[in-house]
Amino acid sequence: MKVRILKYNHKTKNILYPVIFFIILAMSSCKEQAKKSDSIEEVTTINYLEESNESFDERMKWWRDARFGMFIHWGPYSVPAGVYNGKEVDNVGEWIMNSAQIPITEYEEYAKQFNPLKFDAKKWARTMKESGMKYMVITSKHHDGFGLWDSNVSDYDIVDFSPYGQDILKALSEACKEEGIRFGVYHSIMDWHHPQAQGLNYPEYNTQDSLKMNSQFPEYYTNYLKPQVTELIENYDPEIIWFDGEWILEYTHEMGQEMYQYLRELKPGVIINNRVDKGRQGMQGMNKEDDDYAGDFGTPEQEILEGIANVDWESCMTMNDTWGYKLNDHNWKSAKVLIHNLIDVASKGGNYLLNVGPTSEGEIPEPSLERLQVIGDWLRTNGEVIYGTEKLKAHFKQGDDIRFTKKRGEQIIYAISLKSPKKDLVLKYVKPMEGGKIELIGYETPLNYTYSEEEGLLINIPEDAISTTGNQYAWSFKIHGVERTTK
Repeated sequence: MKVRILKYNHKTKNILYPVIFFIILAMSSCKEQAKKSDSIEEVTTINYLEESNESFDERMKWWRDARFGMFIHWGPYSVPAGVYNGKEVDNVGEWIMNSAQIPITEYEEYAKQFNPLKFDAKKWARTMKESGMKYMVITSKHHDGFGLWDSNVSDYDIVDFSPYGQDILKALSEACKEEGIRFGVYHSIMDWHHPQAQGLNYPEYNTQDSLKMNSQFPEYYTNYLKPQVTELIENYDPEIIWFDGEWILEYTHEMGQEMYQYLRELKPGVIINNRVDKGRQGMQGMNKEDDDYAGDFGTPEQEILEGIANVDWESCMTMNDTWGYKLNDHNWKSAKVLIHNLIDVASKGGNYLLNVGPTSEGEIPEPSLERLQVIGDWLRTNGEVIYGTEKLKAHFKQGDDIRFTKKRGEQIIYAISLKSPKKDLVLKYVKPMEGGKIELIGYETPLNYTYSEEEGLLINIPEDAISTTGNQYAWSFKIHGVERTTK
């Protein structure tokens, strides 16, 4: 949007007239000319939807280098924990209000019981740091409409509606800052608690009255949704806004673009996912081939892209089968699977946002903590193959058991073996620099190797090398070299 500002150009013009009679006329003429020659300056508000590649790369740099973050789904749904009227409810824990078709007034009773006295923001932030996570995203408000901060827009939040009475986001944002963790918030566009935003494509909430109210979604967008995310930015300074629920029919592409522009004006450096708009294609989470959609990164959900992409993306995944806490979900992924997922995502140039679903008392479940500790231990030794890396141009893997990453801006390639390597490791897609060193991370002595254009790179692995690393999940080789192009 261009704003035209008029400013007077006060330049005097020396005009000589031979007759004194014309002096007054000349002065009048000068004034008119000054008005006509007023300079017009155009002040342009930045259009963040047309951001330059240079500006975008600078804004996304820390996020790309971080690679690993924590997702937190937490709210009143942790009280029933997947059980309603004594019966296990299908679907994920945080969807129980919808899945069990719980009336609003009845669901509000869970919010009144939500009293997480064991919540310790500093402990959570330390857990993230020790797990090797560089950023986090927490549900400020999920689809059930309950806020984890002290909102002035609504009383349906942790401070005003819950016996806990304390601002979760404030405590967590401050604790993350102390530990050097980048703070981000998830926010649902849909809202089952608000009569104007329950979603026309969710018929269980659609009485005649609610159908009428849903037609007033633009009012909700202007008077409720935007003011709440404004509070989040102004009061908690998040570095990521992670939207969801954009699929409801009432939310439009135009609203998505306007929301993106609005939030970037509030905080130019904030990073916003593609669910701010209507472009993503299902759970794969990547936008349609159309540059018109707003958002800074794609959001694959519970899956990892099969290959590399030319845009930024982040795979969000659970450790078991649910996002919000569910008492009887014990289908936990192993630490090995989670580490391999992180490596696979990084090799394809993506980020890994790994979820925890705390209990209603405010504790991260013990199985989650156990796995996070193992991941953190692995990253303390092998973190350089994940952080600050980028994908290779042509090859992210070799076979099923080798993944590659590259140190950003340097001629260092990492080959990560997902299986314990044998005596020799042959790499087809890496060419070492002349006299360059090759190391097995965690093993002190550089490794011997040979290279030929015909056979590729052959790395000799001493008998004691693998056991010396103390590793049982994935083994990282650091190679001073370049990607090798093959026919």
